[in-house]
Amino acid sequence: MKFTRQQKANAIRALSMDAVQRANSGHPGMPMGMADIAEILWSEFLKYNPSDPDWVDRDRFVLSNGHGSMLLYSLLHLSGYDLSIEDIKQFRQLNSRTPGHPEYGRTPGVETTTGPLGQGLANAVGMAMAERALAEEFNKTDCTIVDHYTYVFAGDGCLMEGISHEACSLAGTLGLGKLILIYDDNGISIDGEVENWFTDDTPSRFEAYGWHVIPDVDGLDGLAIRDAIAKARGQSDKPSLICCKTLIGFGSPNKEGRSSHGAPLGEAEVALARKRLDWNYEPFDMPPGIYDAWDAVERGRTIQDQWNKMFDVYTDKYPHQAAEFTRRMAGQLPADWEEYVERFVSKLDSEAPAEATRKASQMVLNGYAPQLSGLIGGSADLTGSNLTLWNDAKAVSKKDFTGRYIYYGVREFAMAAITNGIALHRGFIPFCATFLMFSEYARNALRMASLMNIRSIFVFTHDSIGLGEDGPTHQPVEQTATLRLIPDMSVWRPCDAVESAIAWKSAIERINGPTCLLFSRQRVPHTERTRDQINDIKRGGYILRDCEAVVPDAILIATGSEISLALEAANRLSQSRYQVRVVSMPSTDVFERQPAAYREVVLPGRVTARIAVEAGVTGGWKAYTGLDGAVVGLDSFGESAPATELYAHFGITVDKIVAAVEQVVADGGEGLSIAASN
Repeated sequence: MKFTRQQKANAIRALSMDAVQRANSGHPGMPMGMADIAEILWSEFLKYNPSDPDWVDRDRFVLSNGHGSMLLYSLLHLSGYDLSIEDIKQFRQLNSRTPGHPEYGRTPGVETTTGPLGQGLANAVGMAMAERALAEEFNKTDCTIVDHYTYVFAGDGCLMEGISHEACSLAGTLGLGKLILIYDDNGISIDGEVENWFTDDTPSRFEAYGWHVIPDVDGLDGLAIRDAIAKARGQSDKPSLICCKTLIGFGSPNKEGRSSHGAPLGEAEVALARKRLDWNYEPFDMPPGIYDAWDAVERGRTIQDQWNKMFDVYTDKYPHQAAEFTRRMAGQLPADWEEYVERFVSKLDSEAPAEATRKASQMVLNGYAPQLSGLIGGSADLTGSNLTLWNDAKAVSKKDFTGRYIYYGVREFAMAAITNGIALHRGFIPFCATFLMFSEYARNALRMASLMNIRSIFVFTHDSIGLGEDGPTHQPVEQTATLRLIPDMSVWRPCDAVESAIAWKSAIERINGPTCLLFSRQRVPHTERTRDQINDIKRGGYILRDCEAVVPDAILIATGSEISLALEAANRLSQSRYQVRVVSMPSTDVFERQPAAYREVVLPGRVTARIAVEAGVTGGWKAYTGLDGAVVGLDSFGESAPATELYAHFGITVDKIVAAVEQVVADGGEGLSIAASN
């Protein structure tokens, strides 16, 4: 039996409304409205192989309006991915492969986790940037091994979110010709008809960004959709926006519109929709032959086989480049990476001057970047402050994508989400940078990186009140602590160049999870260490200065720029015959992943007199000091003044640390509050 385009699209509609109805939860309206667009794209244009969802030269498809997840699950199921009808029936159920919003790593064929509106669109910009950069690096005139598009579905909500403005502005500036955004212009959001709160001239807005715009496409007309996608693919130097007018909940006689956006249609309405769509089958039943009509396995296998043959030719002609491409796409590091880093750190330890850790970070980038052809990154208009530009780094531009440095402009949220997109695409180790205070702008993208367990590196400088005169608007107080609260986020706050080098190494090697690197504006002294201590930095926490006693009187725990204060306090206390150990804790999460025996050696349970020192909020450190210890920190906003004055004003000083130790020891473990507050 031969099926029409409309019948194939109706299979999406039926599965979507059935799954939402069975779950009694979800968003049937968007899948029903965009089904025709999806059918044309997936049947006639999208390059993919359901048998190998990770094939490197597949087109990327991103559902930025992720609440319509049943659209994507229906497409994956029908076209032959490993997603069964039983999986569809388990939509929105515990531990199912079809969660309420698409989740990367849970469902084959899902390219990124979406749901927070606009972020999928920004991820897609990163994917398109990665595709173009890899193409310019590896393609040859006689062998094109990187040649794929990035397609995005997005709705009114995505385009209302500020991140869409940031990301699409940059995409237009960079001329990402293989990025195609299909806008579901259905005029409905949760609160109703958007004309009361969203009246942007979207085509003009995107034209101003430098996009190729195709307006007024009937999103229910397959021929019009096909023509629009073909025109978009023919535009090579601009990203394309296809504005498709659709009808949310198409096929539902009584609930086309707002009422189909975020709630099941109801059994009676589902039955009426079946009649209107001429779909005479029971829930989850498909007509004979529909799977054959949708099946893309053989076509996908043929396309990938053709690519494999071309890559074999490429490997014969360009063996070095082929090996490098394979290594990079697999996320592997160069074979001599460990040896190189060991030599670099040893040299750094012997030569490192007293510098701000942001400067130390730049020194590390200068050392590591030449060894990592896949390192790519940039800053949100703070290159000279973040110190993220390494020697010989060349900027990415519309005319030249062979560079590895990205000037993001003042776009922190989009920058972080684009970085996630580059990481998801693979082939690069991406990082981005801004002030730690402005991690707040990027916060949800950081959370999404952790949720997806991807290799994004976030560099945050000016990490405390130590930045000085810019004052409390720019001084992070609670940010370090709250970053540590994000599940699966690794956070490093190194104290000098050597710890900075190990922190960067850890971030680069962490394939399954993101990392935040926090660096100081103010200069910090270089700390002397033994070889064993340098080796222990990678454990996240280690004994930096020990005492003669088997059981110390007290343990000082510190990070970053406060390490030097802790060391000086320990030296002064030793003159008063206190036996004090200093533990450097650049990464609490890495330390917590160490064996219990190691953690007991560093922080023996019988030593209850523990004092933590960090220029930030104190609450998190009480997990280490307990009720019997103390925290020297800051539970208030900062002030505008030179850094040295601020540390004195807020009591983060050697004198305060010494006093805290003396009191905790004298009190035999009575709790003590040292945190400054206004």
